[in-house]
Amino acid sequence: MAEKNAKQNAAETQPALSKHEDFVLKYKNMIIAGVVLLIAIIAGVIFYNKYKAAQQEEAATVSAPEQLLLSQAVNELGSPTAFYGEKKYEAALNGDSLGHKGFLKIAEEYSSTDAGNLANLYAGLCYAHMNKWEDAVKYLEKYDDAGDILISPAALGALGNAYAHVNQMDKAVSTLTKAAEKADNLLLSPIYYIQAGEILESQGKKAEALKLYQKVKGMQSMTQSSPYVDRIDEYIERVSE
Repeated sequence: MAEKNAKQNAAETQPALSKHEDFVLKYKNMIIAGVVLLIAIIAGVIFYNKYKAAQQEEAATVSAPEQLLLSQAVNELGSPTAFYGEKKYEAALNGDSLGHKGFLKIAEEYSSTDAGNLANLYAGLCYAHMNKWEDAVKYLEKYDDAGDILISPAALGALGNAYAHVNQMDKAVSTLTKAAEKADNLLLSPIYYIQAGEILESQGKKAEALKLYQKVKGMQSMTQSSPYVDRIDEYIERVSE
């Protein structure tokens, strides 16, 4: 009995941060999958614009060097994107022996284009998949959302999670909260608010966590059921004690 009580006390005194780490790991694949889905949308737009430019010969002349550069960048982006889809993250980052460039090279050589910017985001996600979180932060920070309403909230969510993995908790909270506000939808916003709340709890900031959980509570009747949103009353009760 004494041994059982000792184990129970040890579990109860376990740092709150470990609970957050479990939470981050549970959500990692979901967040990355959401980002990838949105990237596919944006990439489709980029490739469409490239096709459209190809149909207008004037757009690919010396008089339009920026569009020509974008067209070249998009062509280069195809191979590492395919590697990424095949979960060949090293090849996606650095290219292969056949001369295909990776996201790192594309981001460097075409930094002035949308495709080069997108390569930064892909590179950050590759590093996240490889659990190289310092590098993930570096490239996710380089991505400039330029006010994009589709992909930027998910990219911010990925960055917030990366900050949490490198123990930059204040940055993680502010970035996840910003992601939730920018998403302004019932799919991503609750997830980001709950993640930020978990981190605040780990810091002993129950009042701030409560405010975020109450935001999720206000969305509960309108959003789809999920293991965490369905338990929002438990979160609220926990920080209200």
